[in-house]
Amino acid sequence: MAVIGYIRVSSAKQTLEHQRFEIEEYARKHKLTVDEWVEEKISSRKALKNRKLGELLENLQENDILISCEISRLGRSLLEVMRILETCLSKNCQVWTLKENYRLGNDIQSKVLAFAFGLAAEIERNLISQRTKSSLANLKASGKKLGRPFSAESKKLKLSKNAKRVRNLLAKGISKSQIAKILGVQRSTLRRFIERYFGQI
Repeated sequence: MAVIGYIRVSSAKQTLEHQRFEIEEYARKHKLTVDEWVEEKISSRKALKNRKLGELLENLQENDILISCEISRLGRSLLEVMRILETCLSKNCQVWTLKENYRLGNDIQSKVLAFAFGLAAEIERNLISQRTKSSLANLKASGKKLGRPFSAESKKLKLSKNAKRVRNLLAKGISKSQIAKILGVQRSTLRRFIERYFGQI
């Protein structure tokens, strides 16, 4: 069993000392020894795999205790925090936070709290989905064209620079399949390009 102190601040201008002091004081009062410290100055907006916390979660062993000053130090959203807690509990590890006084482990109280987190995360996910759909509907109603900008797509497909050539080949009665072979693209890709660039042909 190892006790791991996790400390994170969002920017290089902030210091880690205050969080470390709080965890050290907490450990002293509860007669614990912090075996390992994981410190990082990084925004929680960064993907978990690009943070030290991601590596820490992978290396957790059964009965390890992860201590953080507050649960928001672990993730920027309830969904991310829930995934982190699920990882810890699935490895039979404990997560302790000082501010909220959580001691999440493999007991019934922790499972009930984890269920509550999961329910809240699902509600948040549904709300995000509803807001996204509502925003898209409003944009569509206002006449804004949705989807990837055409210029970006056409450049990626390397077809925009050949638009004149495509038109000439079509005018000569060359089939779309043949044109696709000439330009080295899929027939479906060419068809979508023609529909968007020239309209239905």
